[in-house]
Amino acid sequence: MVEIAARHHVAVMVEKPLAVSIEDARAIQETARAAKIPVLVNYETTWYRSNHAAYELVHDGSLGEVRRIVVHDGHAGPKEIGVPPEFFAWLTDPKLDGAGALFDFGCYGADLATWLMEGRRPDSVTAVTQQIKPEIYPHVDDEATVVLTYPHAVAIIQASWNWPFDRKDMEVYGQRGQVFTVKRDDVRVRIADDEKTVPGKPIAAPYDDSISELRAVVLEGAKPDPPTSLETNVIVVEILDAARRAALSGSTLRLQK
Repeated sequence: MVEIAARHHVAVMVEKPLAVSIEDARAIQETARAAKIPVLVNYETTWYRSNHAAYELVHDGSLGEVRRIVVHDGHAGPKEIGVPPEFFAWLTDPKLDGAGALFDFGCYGADLATWLMEGRRPDSVTAVTQQIKPEIYPHVDDEATVVLTYPHAVAIIQASWNWPFDRKDMEVYGQRGQVFTVKRDDVRVRIADDEKTVPGKPIAAPYDDSISELRAVVLEGAKPDPPTSLETNVIVVEILDAARRAALSGSTLRLQK
């Protein structure tokens, strides 16, 4: 957690996700509102030019109305990539992490989908979680697939500790075209038969890195960018909390209006 204070202004930025239960997320939201303290949530993917380029293509109408979002996030597994013992213990504790890969990497997709859908909560959440490596991760899932439905679109979040390589990428399909993010900076765009890979534009300051945004919120009264905002991230936790319950019950959960 990073806290910056200037005179009487304070803001807090926490590492993703905001919380491990919707009750905790709403308690943070209520406290932040009462104290008038901005709370921001830091995701690595917020600072990817490729994600901002995809967002622009969605919202300038190039792709048409969004029909499908597919987000892939994860790596080979915490043990497999050699995370420190303290971090490994935290990631594999269901009370501290909320789940396994579902919360560790599912939060990225929930954040991006909520951003692309302009802060709209999904109508329903369906999830399947698995323990592909129970000998390593006996208490938490290491594989999760979450399906979110909207009135005219679906978002599929694929969070895994079983990828053969690290990945944080996204596919967005509209009525007329598609965009795939390529690592941090590029996008591959196809509209009709025209397909090309183009670089994303630099992200405008102060929203081009976490500390710059946090500093601007405190010193200049800037509004948090939607992917980092408290409002977006309460929805993210609501999605993850519902996904956890849906996976346990084997049912689709409809979110209350």
